[in-house]
Amino acid sequence: MAGRNWTPEQRRQQAEKIRAWSPWARSTGPRSAEGKAKASCNAWKGGSRPMLRDLARALRAQLETLERVTD
Repeated sequence: MAGRNWTPEQRRQQAEKIRAWSPWARSTGPRSAEGKAKASCNAWKGGSRPMLRDLARALRAQLETLERVTD
């Protein structure tokens, strides 16, 4: 998908419109506990790999225990 090709004049005009609109002045962020919890995960990049390793380790230990008990 190609981006828009802005001329310097168009950029200047758009910047003026945005400054006049100033959406950041009305930005309050999340207000509810649910919204705050959801927003707190915005920067999370993943990290499920270590959790899966721990789970595999726990399942292996459980299997070994089960094999010892049933033998």
